[in-house]
Amino acid sequence: MTNNETYLEPAKEIPVYRKCDVLVAGGGPAGCAAAAAAAEMGADTVLVERYGHLGGMSTGGLVVWIDRMTDWDGKQVIAGFANELLGRVPEQALLSPPRDIWGKNDNQDLLDYWNDRWASFHGTITWSPTIDPEILKIAHLSLMEEKGVNLLLHAWAVAPIQDGDNVRGVIFESKSGRQAILADNVIDATGDGDIFALAGEEFESDIVKDDNHHRMNVAFLWDGTDMQRYLDFRRHKPDEFRAVMKRGQEIGVRDRPMVVPGNDKALFMGPRLTGYSCIDVEDLTKVEILSRKRMMIMLDFYRDNMPGFENARVMQTASQMGVRHSRRMKGVTRMERKDWIAGKVFDDEIGLSPPPSPRHPNVSIPFGCILPVRLDNLIAAGRNLSSDPVTHIFMREIPNCWALGQAAGIAAVIAQKTGVRVRDVDIRLVQDELIKQGAALHTELGGSIQSQRAS
Repeated sequence: MTNNETYLEPAKEIPVYRKCDVLVAGGGPAGCAAAAAAAEMGADTVLVERYGHLGGMSTGGLVVWIDRMTDWDGKQVIAGFANELLGRVPEQALLSPPRDIWGKNDNQDLLDYWNDRWASFHGTITWSPTIDPEILKIAHLSLMEEKGVNLLLHAWAVAPIQDGDNVRGVIFESKSGRQAILADNVIDATGDGDIFALAGEEFESDIVKDDNHHRMNVAFLWDGTDMQRYLDFRRHKPDEFRAVMKRGQEIGVRDRPMVVPGNDKALFMGPRLTGYSCIDVEDLTKVEILSRKRMMIMLDFYRDNMPGFENARVMQTASQMGVRHSRRMKGVTRMERKDWIAGKVFDDEIGLSPPPSPRHPNVSIPFGCILPVRLDNLIAAGRNLSSDPVTHIFMREIPNCWALGQAAGIAAVIAQKTGVRVRDVDIRLVQDELIKQGAALHTELGGSIQSQRAS
């Protein structure tokens, strides 16, 4: 709906809720990593989150399958915050291959088993755990409390506070009204780049049309299932399985369940819908409604046709929309496919990403991809990084956002402690602290991986 009417909102004074060293807007993967890293360095850190839990897509979005954190040789390349967080998840809430088989590619039985559990790709077993989302929420809160992060839940950062190109804080809204937080440095971890966009920084929104990186969905969990029976049917009676799925496609049922901790539960990461925008309130409303309608069609179909799903029922739908892409900031450095295919290692490297396929080397992540071109005192960490659309396909994933956030939190504190703008920090100090906090980086010696904290 388009309405050209306007309303002039009366000016009023907004109370300053508090001041801090580092303010993080958004408690998703990047925001939590940023806040934890900053607080570990002794900074007075505030984390503002609009929901009543932390973790973003990894919890509220039911994206409980965490993508690859190992490379194709089995070496862990995303560590640091990831290890601290996942180390708090008990075994019964975690579905993951043990460390001693990461990188294995010569045991077909193991490959088949972990392929069914989304931890085997291109014939290689990877560290890609699936986690109980409620337990992961608790792990986030425990970690933030231990680090001394000041949390504000049920609070939505809605506008930047600016002095020209300097961002001095944010305005947030909650049941307590409209208030302000002032900070030496602000980290935009909203995922959609809400703060930098409202502050006037330029961004891109082009997509890879045939990929999932721009699609939206409401994920859902079912219980009452027998997933082992389903897996046996799919593996041992492939012709019958394909026939069932073909019948499903005729009525729009294409999504397959994912295995999660507990044989009686199944996760669906779809249906993934295209042509909608997650920064358009009408589109968000449509996707919420359409997703649940399709879920019920899927439930009836699976109950009637798929072995193991006769007694399935809806257990939980995601409290957060499954969002993958909206704005990508036009940053100081744009991560591009040509660079990581060539194996370029950036001088201002702040992290590594596993490459999309075994044909490519580990991907070097530059500090410049989270730095705005124009704005000062602001870092944009998470899936709103500066990149081309192809690179965004994997850089938007949860572990990559952990890596980006951890670097952002460290850089913000170093800037504050050394009295310089974030863009002017000594990158060697950032890299040293990253290694101290357990992150993996290329060294200057042959591109090996260096990390000091035991994983």
